[in-house]
Amino acid sequence: MITVVGTGTGEPVDAQVTAGAELVVGGRRHLDAVRLPEGAERIVLGPLAPALDTIGKYVAEERPVVVLASGDPGFFGIVRALAERFGPERLDVRPGVSSVAAAFARTGLTWDDAVVVSAHGRDPRTAVNLCRAHPKVAVLTGPGAGPAELGAALRGDARVLVVASALGSAEERVERVTPAEAAGRDWGAAVSVVLCLDEARALGPVRTVAGGFEQPADWALDEAEFDHRDSMITKFEVRALALARLGPRPGELVWDVGAGSGSVAVECARLGAAVTAVEKTPDGVERVRANAAAHGVDVRVVHGSAPDVLAGLDEDPDAVFVGGGGRELPAVVTACARRARRTVVVAMAALDRVPAARAALTGAGFSCDGVLLQSSRLAPLPGDVTRLAATNPVFLLWGVRLPAREEGVDG
Repeated sequence: MITVVGTGTGEPVDAQVTAGAELVVGGRRHLDAVRLPEGAERIVLGPLAPALDTIGKYVAEERPVVVLASGDPGFFGIVRALAERFGPERLDVRPGVSSVAAAFARTGLTWDDAVVVSAHGRDPRTAVNLCRAHPKVAVLTGPGAGPAELGAALRGDARVLVVASALGSAEERVERVTPAEAAGRDWGAAVSVVLCLDEARALGPVRTVAGGFEQPADWALDEAEFDHRDSMITKFEVRALALARLGPRPGELVWDVGAGSGSVAVECARLGAAVTAVEKTPDGVERVRANAAAHGVDVRVVHGSAPDVLAGLDEDPDAVFVGGGGRELPAVVTACARRARRTVVVAMAALDRVPAARAALTGAGFSCDGVLLQSSRLAPLPGDVTRLAATNPVFLLWGVRLPAREEGVDG
């Protein structure tokens, strides 16, 4: 049997738990904090594979093993690796208070509506995009993905970072800083977790389901759900297919270029993605912001004309929606395709723009497909009868980035 004990947030390990162990595995600070049985082998966790091999030898001989871990070892912890290797039936898990729970407790906030993301040993961009899209996020940090890196990526966003270090120890510190302040400091290796808060939305409504991401009940909303100018809005039929091809999801970044009313940007944000909307008119910028606020989502709005303004956007998007169809459209699509990691979707009304937009996608190494969308909506007539009212036809193209070897690049 492998006994897995959560510790490290202020709770001492019961001496009876380790009393019969013949092998004790854990971080150095965990091992130093407990009294080990006489004669027990001790392994300081570094690379996981050698420790699992040693644990395997003891398990095979039915000799008792204790593994010490931080907080709740079943929450982004070692329980996963142990269960995969030895089977969950061999584990006796005794969780402690997780660093996330402890950090929210120190801050005086509930966390049933928080998103929790691990950046330990992972690309931090997923954590950054979740922090941009959601009002309450806990980030489990690691080398190269700590408070400084998060702060640098979130500089300029209306967020507060709560940096909790050495939780449960005499050196515990819990500090509230701006992203810019976080970016300018060396935080060392004692950081336990970082909370990213949009304080205006941090106290959300009472929840019956835990978790930060609540799937919207509907999408492709009616145009009446958005403030827009002179019907200058992506119609819901077009938006429905555009959303299907964009595939916005939590942890990803979407650009809405030529945002207009911001209807696509808002819908992507409602589906959990971080969103940057680019709009060239001042009144359009305010309209996008107002629509985002009306739907309770956070959309970063950039005032400027594409393609030039796109060079100032630091992070490459996963998906891009391009609306409008002016003479600059091929250059806009090309600029977006160079940056998009996965998909570019283009909506246009003018037939003349289609070949150039398609060439821009294929020239950037994307596959390309598309449709002409023509729809007619039910409309009332006098006498309690109904007619079909045609909407303007719209061309929708979508490009998907090809694997490297299909682009002729060695992978």
